[in-house]
Amino acid sequence: MSHSRRNFDAMIDYLLAYDRVVELGIGRRTDLAAELARNGVSVTATDVHSREVPDGVAFVEDDVVDPDPSVYADADAVYARNLPPELHRPALSVARDADADLLFTTLGGDQPVIPVERKTVREGTLYVANSG
Repeated sequence: MSHSRRNFDAMIDYLLAYDRVVELGIGRRTDLAAELARNGVSVTATDVHSREVPDGVAFVEDDVVDPDPSVYADADAVYARNLPPELHRPALSVARDADADLLFTTLGGDQPVIPVERKTVREGTLYVANSG
């Protein structure tokens, strides 16, 4: 099973519990956002570059290091796949400002640099940082 597929499986069940989510850095991996939208979750995807996103997914060009707070204001959760350590603190900051949870996976052996609750899932580890 590919690393990307494992991240998808690790996150989907947790994210389906939220009404409105924002994906940080969607890149070309649109499967998770598409599946959430198909299941009635309101999804906004962001990236520093313009990206094509699936039907039902809104897209906003935004940089989590210099964010537009209005992008995240209505989110219940902010999530990212393969979030690099240098973006953990900025991601937590936008989630906290929106009073949203932050859920993310890392790549390889990267460890979180922010306080998190580790959710051990079959495919690896999902990190959850509450906004409070």
